[in-house]
Order: sequence, then C-alpha cells, then structure tokens
Amino acid sequence: MQNYSGDDLSSQSPPPSPSLAQAVQAFADGAMAVEDFQDVFIASKVYCPRGDNPGFLALHESQEPVIPLFSSLRELHRYAGKDSRWFTVTGAEVLDLLPEGYGMVLDLEGRHRVVFNAQTVEQMITYTMLRMYG
Repeated sequence: MQNYSGDDLSSQSPPPSPSLAQAVQAFADGAMAVEDFQDVFIASKVYCPRGDNPGFLALHESQEPVIPLFSSLRELHRYAGKDSRWFTVTGAEVLDLLPEGYGMVLDLEGRHRVVFNAQTVEQMITYTMLRMYG
C-alpha cells in the first residue's frame, strides 16, 4: 500500500476555464490560440440583441452581413442600452443557427471587439462539428 501526499495530481482540479469575456480579450490581444478560443466560445453563454422577429439581428453596413453577439449582459447593454431586449444561446447554438454567408462580431462596442467573416465562421462550424462528433 502506497501513501500519497496532498500533492497527488489526481486530487488537483484543472484550472478554471476563462469566461467568454476573458477569452475575447485574450484572443483579441493575440494571447489565445484560435482553437482554445473556439473551445471557450462553443461552451459559453452568448448574449444576443432581440428584435421584433425571431432570430438574430443582422448588421448590413459592412461588406458582408454580421451578427452582433456579446460575451456578457454588460457588453450587450453598452451596445443596445439597459432597456434592450435580448436572448441567450450557447456559442455552439450560434454556429448551428447562424445563416450561411453571415459573419459575426463579438462585443461590438467593447475595447476588445473581435470580427469573424463568413468564411471564418464556416471554419469554426467545421471545427466545432469535429470536436463534438469526431
């Protein structure tokens, strides 16, 4: 029988995953790999502004339409105001529901805005499908 000290690796819990807001900041700063960001994104709650009709609101002022998404309610309020209507989905659900040909922008009014064009979103979808279904 072997005795283990309190330093036994099996008893240590893994470090906590960063929040989506932390991941957006780290990714925007170049301190997080795209795969690590995507792992956080697909598992995180994403805040979405809500319009009169069901579905995502799209911004069409850019070269291709983008969907504004937010890492926190605070970021959404910074963009749309405190009385705005909103809903939440996971990042994985965003990738599943996002219309083809649309990009997305995270934390549009934040210091660490991240924009993904439609081609990058397609790559994220492929990566997510491989992670989830092998």
